[in-house]
Amino acid sequence: MEIKVLGTGCAGCKALFETTKQAVADLGIDATVVKEEDMMKIISYNVMKLPGLVVDNVVVSAGKRLSLEEVKQLLSK
Repeated sequence: MEIKVLGTGCAGCKALFETTKQAVADLGIDATVVKEEDMMKIISYNVMKLPGLVVDNVVVSAGKRLSLEEVKQLLSK
């Protein structure tokens, strides 16, 4: 599984990145978590509100600061 956190470095983006890494560890799933800060790549996902969460090239959340439980739910689908 490849997970990308889309964000330019704001506090919300950094928080989602850390929360996502924690969710992956808690769930024990085999995943790569990457923080994407390149605006052109972020725009290519058609995400206009940050932070964004992308799982296997599918945008699953945009513009929300997700809780640990919310991230776990999205990764368990």
